[in-house]
Formats: sequence, structure tokens, C-alpha cells
Amino acid sequence: MTALLEVSGVTVSFDGFRAINNLTFSIGMAELRAIIGPNGAGKSTFMDIVTGKTKPDAGSVTFGERSVSLLKLTESEIARAGIGRKFQRPTVFEDQTVTENLTLALRAARSPWAVLAWRAKAADQTRIAALAAQVGLADHLPRKAGELSHGQKQWLEIAMLLAQEPRLLLVDEPAAGMTLAERERTTDLLVEIARTRAVVVVEHDMEFVRRLNCRVTVLHEGAVLAEGSLDHVTKNQDVIDVYLGRG
Repeated sequence: MTALLEVSGVTVSFDGFRAINNLTFSIGMAELRAIIGPNGAGKSTFMDIVTGKTKPDAGSVTFGERSVSLLKLTESEIARAGIGRKFQRPTVFEDQTVTENLTLALRAARSPWAVLAWRAKAADQTRIAALAAQVGLADHLPRKAGELSHGQKQWLEIAMLLAQEPRLLLVDEPAAGMTLAERERTTDLLVEIARTRAVVVVEHDMEFVRRLNCRVTVLHEGAVLAEGSLDHVTKNQDVIDVYLGRG
């Protein structure tokens, strides 16, 4: 399997605390992966490194067929290279309609000069309709984003990221605060997205991870503790001791 993202020997310390410890991780071109682990395991720091928010003390992070080093790029350059990140709390423009939110996302996908002269064309309207349909918001295009349910706001933000055609999508705890029906819809959506691009989901909800039915990476103290199917990693004694046995 050719890796889209390759993290090798990455270490990061904050004030003497080693948040990431010689982490090695890779994900394929069109793969769905779940990352689990206790609080402080390094899950958020891992995403910060991949998106350029945090620079590691050692190691390499490469992306794409040409193995471009992400460590030499700024956050905006990494986003343009094809890496999108969705935080736990949805960040949509509440006073704008669903259509307007998606239009803004389409504009953001263009170069700064192109954005200034940009006007939505028929093809853009078609793309907006397709994105809304993909995330289950086709009937909500005229509604203000602030009127949507929590789950619908999450889907809108995913659609806004998809508007920028990312090759890798990093999604932080998408199931948090959702109803059961919304969680099931979100599972289906992430599985569908991963047919054409790589999707990494950081999640605490084991039932949600089980429904994703994908390879799972368990982080602990900034390193990979175990990797494999959910059934495989949940039978691992180390995983039981440091994570599943709590609570």
C-alpha cells in the first residue's frame, strides 16, 4: 500500500513533557483510520503536527506521491496541499445560510487573487448542491446555519472541508453531542468519504469506532501502543491496562 501520509520518528516536547515520543504512523491513499487512546495520549498534538500548527523536535512528516515534507510548509500551504481538519466544535458561519457557507468554502479553495474576482458560476451552484446532498443537507440550503441541529452543523462543516477537495481529512470527535440517528448518519458519511480520500477520525466513543469498521491506532504517551481491528486492539492487554480498564 502506498502511503499518503508518512509520520516517522516524530518527537515533540512541551516544557520537558514529551507529548509525542518517536511516533511512526502512516495512512494509505483512500483509507479510513480511527485513533483512540486516553487523554494526554498525543492525539491532538499528532493532528497539530500534521496540519503545521506544531513543529516537532525530531522526525519527518511527508505527504503525497512525491513525499513532500510538511515540516517545511506553513499551515495555509498544508491546507492548500490537500489536508483538511475538522475540530470538535463546529465552526460554521451561524448568520449565513447553508448555501452561503458552502459558497465561502468554495471561494477559500482558490488562490487569494482569484478569490477577489470570483463570482459563483453555474458549475459552482451544481457543486454546492452536490456537497449539500452528500452530507444530507439538500433540503436545508436556504436555512441559516445557526438554525441547524448540532449534528447538521457538523455535517455542514464537513461539506465545507470537502469543498476544498482535501486528500486527507482529520476529524476530531465527530460523535460528541450527537443523537444516535445523527451518529449513524455521520458513520455512513465518513465511510463514504473514505472511498475516495484518506480520513483519520480521533474518537473516544467505542461504539462509534466499531461502526466505522476500520483499522484502529491506539496512542499512549505519544507513541503507538497497538494497531489493528477494534477487536484486535481491545483484546491487547496493554490497551486494556492503560485505556479500556479505566472507568
